[in-house]
Amino acid sequence: MTSLLLPNPDSITTTPLVSNLRSFRRFFSLRRSSLPRNSSSSSLPLVALCSLSATAAKPTTATRWREKHELAESDSISILNERIRRDLGKRETARPAMDSKEAEKYIQMVKEQQERGLQKLKGVRPGSDGGFSYKVDPYTLLSGDYVVHKKVGIGRFVGIKLDVPKDSSEPLEYVFIEYADGMAKLPLKQASRLLYRYNLPNESKRPRTLSRLSDTSVWERRKTKGKVAIQKMVVDLMELYLHRLRQKRFPYPKNPVMADFAAQFPYNATPDQKQAFLDVDKDLTERETPMDRLICGDVGFGKTEVALRAIFCVVSAGKQAMVLAPTIVLAKQHYDVISQRFSLYPQIKVGLLSRFQTKAEKETYLEMIKHGHLNIIVGTHSLLGSRVVYSNLGLLVVDEEQRFGVKQKEKIASFKTSVDVLTLSATPIPRTLYLALTGFRDASLISTPPPERIPIKTHLSSFRKEKVIKAIKNELNRGGQVFYVLPRIKGLEEVMDFLEEAFPDIDIAMAHGKQYSKQLEETMERFAQGKIKILICTNIVESGLDIQNANTIIIQDVQQFGLAQLYQLRGRVGRADKEAHAYLFYPDKSLLSDQALERLSALEECRELGQGFQLAEKDMGIRGFGTIFGEQQTGDVGNVGIDLFFEMLFESLSKVEELRIFSVPYNLVKIDININPRLPSEYVNYLENPMEIINEAEKAAEKDMWSLMQFTENLRRQYGKEPYSMEIILKKLYVRRMAADLGVNRIYASGKMVVMKTNMSKKVFKLITDSMTCDVYRSSLIYEGDQIMAELLLELPREQLLNWMFQCLSELHASLPALIKY
Repeated sequence: MTSLLLPNPDSITTTPLVSNLRSFRRFFSLRRSSLPRNSSSSSLPLVALCSLSATAAKPTTATRWREKHELAESDSISILNERIRRDLGKRETARPAMDSKEAEKYIQMVKEQQERGLQKLKGVRPGSDGGFSYKVDPYTLLSGDYVVHKKVGIGRFVGIKLDVPKDSSEPLEYVFIEYADGMAKLPLKQASRLLYRYNLPNESKRPRTLSRLSDTSVWERRKTKGKVAIQKMVVDLMELYLHRLRQKRFPYPKNPVMADFAAQFPYNATPDQKQAFLDVDKDLTERETPMDRLICGDVGFGKTEVALRAIFCVVSAGKQAMVLAPTIVLAKQHYDVISQRFSLYPQIKVGLLSRFQTKAEKETYLEMIKHGHLNIIVGTHSLLGSRVVYSNLGLLVVDEEQRFGVKQKEKIASFKTSVDVLTLSATPIPRTLYLALTGFRDASLISTPPPERIPIKTHLSSFRKEKVIKAIKNELNRGGQVFYVLPRIKGLEEVMDFLEEAFPDIDIAMAHGKQYSKQLEETMERFAQGKIKILICTNIVESGLDIQNANTIIIQDVQQFGLAQLYQLRGRVGRADKEAHAYLFYPDKSLLSDQALERLSALEECRELGQGFQLAEKDMGIRGFGTIFGEQQTGDVGNVGIDLFFEMLFESLSKVEELRIFSVPYNLVKIDININPRLPSEYVNYLENPMEIINEAEKAAEKDMWSLMQFTENLRRQYGKEPYSMEIILKKLYVRRMAADLGVNRIYASGKMVVMKTNMSKKVFKLITDSMTCDVYRSSLIYEGDQIMAELLLELPREQLLNWMFQCLSELHASLPALIKY
């Protein structure tokens, strides 16, 4: 079998490849040789399909080649491709390129905002270094509480006892902590500097295992994993923010009629509300970048009024506004409030798009939206469908975004590049987290209650029918209405029978998500009008449903609800100036877990308004944490617990500029390794024009890693598994591409030493090596001056050396998501 000798791949990477036959003959020499023995163990990615289609082989040849060279198990290139696809996904292709100077300007803007937020943070809760601290006061711990020692790991607090140290006669207070392999005692002062309370996102306090005193390496790895996860989150926030700053739109004109619209608000605005009004007004009328602001406030604290004023500003300038809610119940309520508020402006048309409408009604609405005849469109996720085409969309208002699905959230995110977005959330985030994120997330916090609001009285007890009847009678006797909430649809009928027997002359109805649309709508409408006195329902009423006259809520089987759900449900009452009551019933204390009892007692203790921001901050804070960062990242908290995780987060936020890596142009990267691979003639005949394909590979590698990955995947998809010689060519392209991304401009070997010339800082190198999963590569690398060096056990042959470079750079490259790449 003949084979082709390819030119030195260095020449491939520095000179444009030619595809005509004359150049082909100049570069290649035919030789008689057999297919390399190890060609069957490798595979190949990457080629733009459009270019490959022109070089497709004859069906008979293709069939023969595929039969002999089907892709087997994953090789090193396909493993790398999978990681690239996972890390970069659609994000890289969706974001436009940004040069270093432009990025510098935006990073400086973010850093200035960040410093202001962190300065405020120091005044909120001073830590040991004058910064933020989540360290625990040992005196607040109870025996059996789980704690985290920053250097040792997770243990169980036993107690504080007096003990006499060896070098003194005076007794000192010591904190005793139980670990997996023994007991540790810490002087109280030292414990105050190094201990954190251990909490988890799922409201559980129990860690998977206790740490060992005799071996802290496992704990160090967990801590490093948490740190890397934090860096990735911070960098992702930074990149999203930088790209949003690049988007431009004209500021909205200041409308003199806004004062008249605002005057319709029947209440006195709280200081927090006034600040939120001001924040949104500045976003819309003074900034040239689209707004992306989170309005975070307790239930009933006036977030809707902030949204109404934003809608008025945008709509009066001739744009459309979309209001998106997670449930039809909430969407209907928003529609009613908006319609009532805009009733004085007949030229502004408001519409509700929902599953309650007939097909003909929906079609009419879709046409009106498309031609701009509807100014404000309210609805659920159906508004995000491809059939809904907007004439001139200017504002998207999203209520409770965390309750939407992943695909819907992606669609919402896609709007943020072109329209102004206002997100409303009744899930509290800790003020400390809000301040720390000042540089990355525009947020307004409404934490002061309206002056007319009276705290909700919470009652927690075991279930007895007599107590239920008494609670309902008390509310009905003062002319009010009652919510009766159960965790599941099963059981609603049984409660209905019990209440109809106890209150035969009272209108009672059921509401849950499985009902027919019209039936559910009518039930909610009648309850809102006061015709239904008792509404038996599931947690479909968790958000929305502002019923001023409903001031008693009964929650049965309370142990099956999460703390955040209970807090939201309790907020359904107490919206007027009457004292409201929340009755939380559990079947029997013996059936409750310790965690459930802790959650319930915390809820009962927090009767003051606005305490959603303090209420079991470790449990509630994680919901807000999910609002900011996304639910999938909250799993990383479990490695170290929320408190230490947050402290590491704040530390990372304050040093964000240290996480920056500067790539180098691909064509300036030099790989000093001389390999002359030969392509077997059967493969050459199959490709028909191998030079053109290699040229395409070169262009893809020069563009970016995503393009190179797509090229190799498409090449394998079309031509099957490549021979070993082709894999060598591809690996060299990958090595150069990864080196360019990492700021490495030259790689060479001298005996057993491999040297990489780089522009990366020592701090970046440490972060990268800390996050490497392979100990072999991590332990072999050292940083010296402007070089990364590795001493191998022996001098490797050229092909093995290239494979080593490929694997080592793959490990280093995997850390890029934790670095700002401009």
